[in-house]
Amino acid sequence: MESSRTFPILFLCIWSAAIATIINGETLGLSIEGSPFIGIGIGIGIGGGGGGGGDVNPPPSPLLCQPPEAPPPPPRRPKELGPSDFSDYKLYVAYRTIQRFKTTITSDPKGITNSWTGPDVCNKYQGFACDNPPYNKSALTLSTVDFNGFNLGADSIEMLVELEDLAFVHANSNRFRGTVPDSFSKLTLLYQLDFSNNLLSGGFPPVLTRMKGLEFLDLRFNDFSGSIPPGIFELLRLGVIFINNNRFEQSLPANLGHASAALLTFANNAFCGPIPSSFCELSETLREVLFLNNRFSGCLPYEVGKLKETLVFDVSKNMLSGELPESLGCMAKLELLNLADNYFGGSLPESVCVLGQLMNLTVSGNYLRSLGPACRQLARKGKLDDRLNCITGRPNQRPAADCAAFYSKPRPPCRYPSYLICSHRRLHEQLPPTIAITASTLHRGMVWN
Repeated sequence: MESSRTFPILFLCIWSAAIATIINGETLGLSIEGSPFIGIGIGIGIGGGGGGGGDVNPPPSPLLCQPPEAPPPPPRRPKELGPSDFSDYKLYVAYRTIQRFKTTITSDPKGITNSWTGPDVCNKYQGFACDNPPYNKSALTLSTVDFNGFNLGADSIEMLVELEDLAFVHANSNRFRGTVPDSFSKLTLLYQLDFSNNLLSGGFPPVLTRMKGLEFLDLRFNDFSGSIPPGIFELLRLGVIFINNNRFEQSLPANLGHASAALLTFANNAFCGPIPSSFCELSETLREVLFLNNRFSGCLPYEVGKLKETLVFDVSKNMLSGELPESLGCMAKLELLNLADNYFGGSLPESVCVLGQLMNLTVSGNYLRSLGPACRQLARKGKLDDRLNCITGRPNQRPAADCAAFYSKPRPPCRYPSYLICSHRRLHEQLPPTIAITASTLHRGMVWN
């Protein structure tokens, strides 16, 4: 009885071994002397019928039941940096701030943020630099953000405020959104701010009017709109103002001339109304005036003649009208004067055409109807573009019907003084005889006939 129980168990074990051997690509066989291997097939019936090849699923192979290999250990986390890893505690604060700012970056096509690791914030982090703060020459702090051309994207730039010793922020040609937040007033050392060519929007950031140390402001090529607050022109150290290529509108503040600006670049907006004469008070500092492609109207301020240091003056593509002031001839250092595409009429002042430094004078697209001898000589030299006016005898002028229609409508004259602003001598005393005749006629007031 016991042997009859042992036999099926024995064959069951042989069956399992055979299956395992087959899985390994081998054939179970018995070696008989002088004979090849002979395969042994075994069928075991289990059930009421006894033997004879039953339908039995063999137990799984021991090879198939082995436990899976253990997964590799997780990568070791980098060491958490602490204050002791930095030469100055302020650098540790900067490190923590940059790491948080890094998590807000939504676009980094150049892989700039890959360098923002480790403790060497001053030398290894692209776009950042350090210096000694003015209040502690022995300390070292992060003083500069220079992201120019990185094309980084982020929905906010507010986290930069935590770098409280920043003096220089240049981040043009990126994809930053939002606006310049009010918290930027905490950056008391900041003197240069450039967020040009980004995606900033909203009104003119009011916080900028409270940043007393600001010397350079560049908000070009964004989507700002609305008016310009007068307070920005009360910043006595602000020497450069670039706000062109936005959607600013309304008139410019009357205190425009209170700043100490060398560059006023307001082009390609929607400013309207007259150009404030106060900007001419910047006579000692102003080098470039770019007011082109707006909607300025009215007469050109006679005080423009005070701008004795100005090299470039461009008010083209506006709605300015009336005669041109003889005081333009007082801008002794002028190299480029562009008055094109307005509604100027009358004569081109000879005092302008005799300016010694003038290299390019453009009056095309107006309704001027006479040129004096000095201006004609300038045209022969290729320095005067007078196309599309109403000047008799000159090529490429407007159709006569257009000129007649323009001059048939009465227009208020520009009430200009009868002296050159640069000398306070009367025009006929200041200018050569041929020029004085033109000027004295001009300053009786605009007469359309």
